[in-house]
Amino acid sequence: MPSVSCDTLLDDIEDIVSQGDLKPQDRHSARKHVVPKARKRNTQKYLQEENSPPSDSTIPGIQKIWMRTWGCSHNNSDGEYMAGQLAAYGYEITENASDADLWLLNSCTVKNPAEDHFRNSIKKAQEENKKIVLAGCVPQAQPRQDYLKGLSVIGVQQIDRVVEVVEETIKGHSVRLLGQKKDNGKRLGGARLDLPKIRKNPLIEIISINTGCLNACTYCKTKHARGNLASYPIGELVERARQSFQEGVCEIWLTSEDTGAYGRDIGTNLPALLWKLVEVIPEGAMLRLGMTNPPYILEHLEEMAKILNHPRVYAFLHIPVQSASDTVLMEMKREYCVADFKRVVDFLKEKVPGITVATDIICGFPGETDQDFQETVKLVEEYKFPSLFINQFYPRPGTPAAKMAQVPAQVKKQRTKDLSRVFHSYNPYDHKIGERQQVLVTEESFDSKFYVAHNRFYEQVLVPKNPTFMGKMIEVDIYESGKHFMKGQPVSDAKVYTPSISKPLAKGEVSGLTEDFRNRLGNHLSLVPHTSAVRRDPASSRMALRLQRLHQDCTLRASVGLALFALLLAFLVKVYN
Repeated sequence: MPSVSCDTLLDDIEDIVSQGDLKPQDRHSARKHVVPKARKRNTQKYLQEENSPPSDSTIPGIQKIWMRTWGCSHNNSDGEYMAGQLAAYGYEITENASDADLWLLNSCTVKNPAEDHFRNSIKKAQEENKKIVLAGCVPQAQPRQDYLKGLSVIGVQQIDRVVEVVEETIKGHSVRLLGQKKDNGKRLGGARLDLPKIRKNPLIEIISINTGCLNACTYCKTKHARGNLASYPIGELVERARQSFQEGVCEIWLTSEDTGAYGRDIGTNLPALLWKLVEVIPEGAMLRLGMTNPPYILEHLEEMAKILNHPRVYAFLHIPVQSASDTVLMEMKREYCVADFKRVVDFLKEKVPGITVATDIICGFPGETDQDFQETVKLVEEYKFPSLFINQFYPRPGTPAAKMAQVPAQVKKQRTKDLSRVFHSYNPYDHKIGERQQVLVTEESFDSKFYVAHNRFYEQVLVPKNPTFMGKMIEVDIYESGKHFMKGQPVSDAKVYTPSISKPLAKGEVSGLTEDFRNRLGNHLSLVPHTSAVRRDPASSRMALRLQRLHQDCTLRASVGLALFALLLAFLVKVYN
């Protein structure tokens, strides 16, 4: 094409076309001689790609999620609920972290090491370019920490919205839900108890009866996350227990930050709840009580002794003492003295023969002297607790104890070692060799060599790995003991009792898919059989979800199109009129 000077005045656009250029009719004629080349398509690969969206797809409900939970049984219960909702929605819960698209990290804020593991997991996820959702007490208590910036967070009372948070995170958004559940201005215990869940152990149901507590311990960071006491109504808790037994559960754990304070905010108490619960426990199934602080159990000692003697309730109670020095307890703001603790333990040992009392002790709390520590040592030597949790003190940021004059690190470590040595100086189960006991088998040992059962006092008994024993109440003869366990030989002619009223769920199976939850999830769950617990095929779930989203997209497009057509029609009528 000849160049045209910018100074030249063009009369028309056609002036820039030269004589040698093709005319429009010539270009049209030339198209007749163009032969399109056939392009081969790999049909099999095409169909495969249609069924499996790319890994970077932003369609929620089809990704793999890896979960990690630190901390107490309350936290584990929250983790089970979050896994259940995500699986019910179509996500695949995987045990392979590297294979996952998103990591859901459920944290614990009790001690520094737990938070360090949590922080390191976040760093590793970022290095592996994983999507991240944070849960648990750490982000709830301190959401503005630098290493949490830009990451999605779901609060401890918002776990029923985990699907929303995961969806938005997968789309590349950062979401934070940290609010409290309230009803007419009154704080609730948390998310609903009838949500779907995936039990870590299908035979054990963990029920959080309340959240938060009434204390203000100077060392405790959990209070910043869980807040003040908020209890679930007795009816909801009993219904959750009843549903669990219908799904093959044979053991229930009641958990909270302080079970002894249950009901004080709603006009009831722990014994009232327990008497209602034992009414729905099948014969042979068992109930285990969680941790209770001394002040609140003191008011109900008589009733608690009766309940702990019930054949379907373990004669076990976890009562943290933390220190045997009244001076230290005052600095901790524990709201009891050592005499109160001894009164509770002595009364229960008298009224519930053989009861197991577990306790906690903190070594090296700020201001603890050698004399204070020796008082604690004497308490352990006197009671010889069969289960003792010894913790070195860690100052948690934002707590009053973190601002106190600290005991030197070396002294804390030495006191922890000294108390551990005292604890390991006695064997609590030697006198039980030769006894015949009934035990409930619920899990496999860490070394996979035995099944783990518990007797009436929630003492650990290892039994042979006979698959017919799992989830059953069996009779054994104790022939060996260790520091933390006994070994039992099943009695050959004894009856193996099945406490479950139905077959237990398979590992990874979703529990509690109620009709209400199905309706909230959407129509794709209509493809799932209407049972109280279902095993969902990941591929069919994801395909159902894709079809549902395609249907929703088409419906939206049609609606928008009709709306635009109506507007256009109205405009034309107005113009021509």
